[in-house]
Amino acid sequence: MSVSRFQTSNAESDGHVPDSGSEELADFLEILQGLVREPSVVGAEDSFFRVLRRELEEVDVTVERHLGLLVAKGQRPDALCVSAHIDRHGLLCTGPNEFQYAAFIASNQGELSGDSVSEQMMATIADRFTGQRVQGHLPYTGTYLGQGVISSGRLCEFRRNLIFEIEGLEYLEPGTPVSFLDRLRVTESHLSAQLDNVLSVALIIHLYRMGFQGTALFTAQEESGRSWRYALSWLLREGIETRRLLVLDTSPYPSPEAAEGQEIVLREKDASARFDPEFTREIEGRCLDLGVLTTFKDRWIEQENLTRPKPLSLGRTELGRLIAASGDRFSGTTLQIPTTGYHTAEETASLASVRAAIRLLGSYC
Repeated sequence: MSVSRFQTSNAESDGHVPDSGSEELADFLEILQGLVREPSVVGAEDSFFRVLRRELEEVDVTVERHLGLLVAKGQRPDALCVSAHIDRHGLLCTGPNEFQYAAFIASNQGELSGDSVSEQMMATIADRFTGQRVQGHLPYTGTYLGQGVISSGRLCEFRRNLIFEIEGLEYLEPGTPVSFLDRLRVTESHLSAQLDNVLSVALIIHLYRMGFQGTALFTAQEESGRSWRYALSWLLREGIETRRLLVLDTSPYPSPEAAEGQEIVLREKDASARFDPEFTREIEGRCLDLGVLTTFKDRWIEQENLTRPKPLSLGRTELGRLIAASGDRFSGTTLQIPTTGYHTAEETASLASVRAAIRLLGSYC
């Protein structure tokens, strides 16, 4: 595929919006439930890529694997390009019964700028994982190596990382990834698991099952600030110049009340760059037409900062880094689902937000 830009939406939608009723939601939850169980620790995503490839090949799309990236193409690959990162937070064994937060090990810190949401939260989550069950895996195959429980966690100011000890996995060798033992939990109104960003991956697979025929990019190492490099390399390789990348993700809020103030979170910008205003307005317009309640996260943060002694960061998203690095040659906008319990195995989103995302994405089928 070599095009100047992905096509505008008017040429792609016939106006049909699939119903997101209970049966469709059940189909989506079945996809998500399976994916949640698969490990995908930052920097050790190979086994998850293989699981993802099998899921996509079942819906008869062309799948290509590149370094740090899996690309899926339907029958109309130029229609729209959606993207989601596949990595999730976890630990990496770095010494005898010593485990570090995988995204922030020393080899990754050169990619981080200090003002991402994850980095700003580091000091506050050191003891959040005490008692969390975890499991070790072989780095490439994902083969199960055993389970343990995090017994302690602390912030090491010299290494600028979270350091953990685990009961039951003392035998693991350095370089072994350790994922949080995760299962999907669903109530009448919410779902919870380590949702960032397997929730978006499941949405894209479900979108293909609904009939989507465009392109999807699944990137690795977003949590360590590297994923944009893989997406940029592919776009340059294909000779694509587009302002219609739609990047899916979750968006953290401090309380259930704040999260429930919207079904879908949009953005005009992040700390790195301003997003494409035309495409952002298009997504906002579709939300209005579908009755989906939206807010803009950057506006919400700026409003919150008016009364905060320590300002919140606008965050550095994969899309913002890509726009900045490409000199605005590539652009697009984001579509995020509001959550609480960010970066834990209890991250929670409302089923109303999931249904809204399915309706909106389904309008591009």
